[in-house]
Amino acid sequence: MKKAIFIDRDGTIIWEPPKTEQVDTLEQLCFMPEAIGALSRIAKSDFELVIASNQDGLGTPAYPYERFNLIHDKMLQTLAGEGVVFTDQLIDTSFAADGSVNRKPGTGMFTSYTDGSFDLASSFVIGDRLTDVELAYNLGAKAILYTADRDRIEALKKMHYAVACILITDSWNKIAEFLRQSERRVTLFRKTNETKINVTIDLDGNGESYVDTGLKFLDHMLEQIIHHAGVSLVVKAEGDIEVDEHHTMEDVAIVLGNAIVKALGDKHGINRYGFVLPMDESRAMVLIDFGGRSDFCWDVPFTREYVGDVPTEMIKHFFKSLSMAMSCNLHVVAKGENNHHLAESVFKAFARALRMVVKREPFSYGLPSSKGVL
Repeated sequence: MKKAIFIDRDGTIIWEPPKTEQVDTLEQLCFMPEAIGALSRIAKSDFELVIASNQDGLGTPAYPYERFNLIHDKMLQTLAGEGVVFTDQLIDTSFAADGSVNRKPGTGMFTSYTDGSFDLASSFVIGDRLTDVELAYNLGAKAILYTADRDRIEALKKMHYAVACILITDSWNKIAEFLRQSERRVTLFRKTNETKINVTIDLDGNGESYVDTGLKFLDHMLEQIIHHAGVSLVVKAEGDIEVDEHHTMEDVAIVLGNAIVKALGDKHGINRYGFVLPMDESRAMVLIDFGGRSDFCWDVPFTREYVGDVPTEMIKHFFKSLSMAMSCNLHVVAKGENNHHLAESVFKAFARALRMVVKREPFSYGLPSSKGVL
């Protein structure tokens, strides 16, 4: 589903005169610090950018469209030069006393976004006023309050709609990086005649983690991914383990792999490659390349049929299924005497390799490929 960022104009993108609260001349047009560069980075995401602004009395003799358009068009032209293009502009011209449903925080202007075609729960409202936070609450979206005003922040704490606000800052750069991180959270569900698998992963570790697959040793191994990859991960699986462990482990790997790929998005800014790890007498090397091609190599000599309640042969099949689902090269080599340590070293090394792969450097938006595509 599509996602949107609804952005207030005056006081958020451009400076708002404190007395008139209205930009009337080109000389008054001034962008907020960091706004142009940050919006340019945000525009590279998969969010649709929408201006949402109250312009009191626009179209009246006191505030003619000619004056508004002179400033507004110049703002849009400047932003477009940095790659910032708005897919929609929602501007209400009423006064607060009119009680219009179109005036923020009312949602009358937003009907094309509340018809089910947009994932509003994953969308944002950015603005400098409490009404912008209230708008997010009314839409079922999340709010970013752009302010350093302590009185405004304290007032927000007393409002019921404060639960919608997930970031308060006066830095556009912080907003851009926060939005960039929020992109990498995915929930997938897969149901077959043999299993029901629900996986939620956040590659930046912003969220709860919980694992229950019905196989205690597999739970223990997946928890290594949580701790050592720096991700948050929820895995809930119901499978026909009374038959055997195969379907559950295979399907968990498939859904987890699909979720990782989807969370990576366009892969811009990631490191792509990645880990050699010792664990007691065991050591494991896991090599990953998220280059869009699947290849799997395995050299892990288990000497027991089971570790806990998991067949050791299924550990290989788990990673092979994971590799196929992630469309990546995955090479695993491990040696050790204790089979528990051997299995755990593989999962830990995979987790550390994944951590290296998915890490994004701040403000790095390049694609790690000479081909220009992954």
